[in-house]
Amino acid sequence: MSDRISREELVRIYNIEITFFDSLEEAGLLKTETENNTTYLRYDELATFEKFTNWHYDLEVNLAGLEVIHHLLHKIEELQHKKISLTENINL
Repeated sequence: MSDRISREELVRIYNIEITFFDSLEEAGLLKTETENNTTYLRYDELATFEKFTNWHYDLEVNLAGLEVIHHLLHKIEELQHKKISLTENINL
C-alpha cells in the first residue's frame, strides 16, 4: 500500500482548487514529493493539509493568514518543549 496520495486525487476528494494546493506547497506549508511529473502528499502530512483546507475554505483565512497561524503554532510548540525541558532540569 502506498504511503502517499496524488495532488490530483486530493483536489478531487476535498473539492478544492489546485491553485490552493500549489500555493500551500510554494509557501512551504506542505512537504510534497514528485515522481514522474506527479506531485504527491505523504499521508503523515494529510492532517496538516486538512487543517489548512478547513481554515481557508470554512473560515476564509487567506494564504498569508495561514502562514502566520502556522508560524505561531510552531512557536507555541517550541516554547512548550522548552518549558518541559526546563521543568525537568529543575526537578533533577
